[in-house]
Amino acid sequence: MPEIVKQLGLIGKPLSHSFSKAYFIKKFQLQGISGFQYHLYELQSIDEFLPLLKKFPNLIGLNVTIPYKREVIPFMHELSKEAQTIGAVNVIRIVSGKLLGYNSDYYGFQASLFNWLPVEWKGKALILGTGGASLAVIAVLQDRQIPFKLVSRHPGPDRITYRQAYQEKLIKTHKLIVNSTPLGMHPNIKTAPDLDYDDIGTDHYLFDLVYNPETTSFMAKGLKRGAQVKNGLEMLELQAEKSWEIWTG
Repeated sequence: MPEIVKQLGLIGKPLSHSFSKAYFIKKFQLQGISGFQYHLYELQSIDEFLPLLKKFPNLIGLNVTIPYKREVIPFMHELSKEAQTIGAVNVIRIVSGKLLGYNSDYYGFQASLFNWLPVEWKGKALILGTGGASLAVIAVLQDRQIPFKLVSRHPGPDRITYRQAYQEKLIKTHKLIVNSTPLGMHPNIKTAPDLDYDDIGTDHYLFDLVYNPETTSFMAKGLKRGAQVKNGLEMLELQAEKSWEIWTG
């Protein structure tokens, strides 16, 4: 009998920027892994999630990207401790029809950030964006006791607006800036968060969760002013390997 192919994939919108499929195909080839496939499933709304599972009964796991990291939670039968704490799911394991939700973004961001920041670094951070991608960033900075402010287009009790950040000159006192928005992501590569980039200097660290393009507009503006910059590719690779570990046990 032919081997039953186990299917994996990524859900989100849009997915034209994603390297996930290429990453796993390369992994399967290099490591001689057979019996698995990885596909991109672009969902126009979360209402398409359950029909997708019904259409592909061989699915054993999914990655989840924007804008569905929070929206998939009501469909989960169980959540890992990390997913519960963070309030977002980016890995789903499917076992006998049960949906188990995990978060590997925490692991990926923490490892990538502290692989990069100098060991002796101390300071405050700005987190740009308050969507699902920001939740793992918040959790990591809280656990590492790094003071931070959330910056959003919309005011709220737990966040400030970009205008407030500009008026209060917060860039001068917050030397780590993490972009968790999709601004600058392919194909909209000319977009960037609305900051006063002239306040950025050589002692700033700009981390962009976006990894396509390799150097985002946000990063380029920092480089122009002597800042250290990093994109989200290593974070993607680290969380992808953690996903594989979750799926295959």
